[in-house]
Amino acid sequence: MPLASSCKTVTVTLRNNPVERDATLPDGRVVRVRVGLAEDSYIAARELDTVTVELYAHGEHVAAVTTVLDADQESEAHKLAQEIVVGLESGTLAPTAGDIEPLADSLR
Repeated sequence: MPLASSCKTVTVTLRNNPVERDATLPDGRVVRVRVGLAEDSYIAARELDTVTVELYAHGEHVAAVTTVLDADQESEAHKLAQEIVVGLESGTLAPTAGDIEPLADSLR
């Protein structure tokens, strides 16, 4: 007789698990890179599907852009966050919306 399984399959999405990474800029500043659903207190999270990249420095919001990603594209979000971190740390990207937008607009 087969045993009943109590395991549940849980889908991990950006809806409940944003990707966050820290990047140390060449000048020593630390920037937090967040790829996840846009935070909007007026719309329920289950209804949101807009994925954004947000940058924070010294606890302040310094840049935000929308992406071409959907909420279920978690592995692509990890890749995007890593590309941005590498660019910020190498100095090829500045922590501005203008510099990160081309990456956010690219399919992975």
